[in-house]
Amino acid sequence: MDPDTPATPAPQPSIFRWVLGFLMVGACWGLTTPFMRRAAINYTPPARPSLTDPNNSWLKRKVLGIWWAVIGVLSRPAYAVPFLLNVTGSVWFFILIGQAGKSQKA
Repeated sequence: MDPDTPATPAPQPSIFRWVLGFLMVGACWGLTTPFMRRAAINYTPPARPSLTDPNNSWLKRKVLGIWWAVIGVLSRPAYAVPFLLNVTGSVWFFILIGQAGKSQKA
């Protein structure tokens, strides 16, 4: 291939595909949020002795409390599955925005 020949731009997706993509992102965000909220509210953490140990400093107890809360919530499928779908929607959003910027430059 000759390096002097101009590259042909890729065909742009139709407006229907753009709208469908953004609707899917909105559905991923909007439909998963109530499930994540309910799973987080219904979560009761197990007793952890390190969180009430008076030998641990206040800061260490707070950091451990946050750590165990995050691990506990993410290890439950009732929260983890909607969370992964929500994050996937975020990735789709940034991909769509990146493609929209490319189509404006062409």
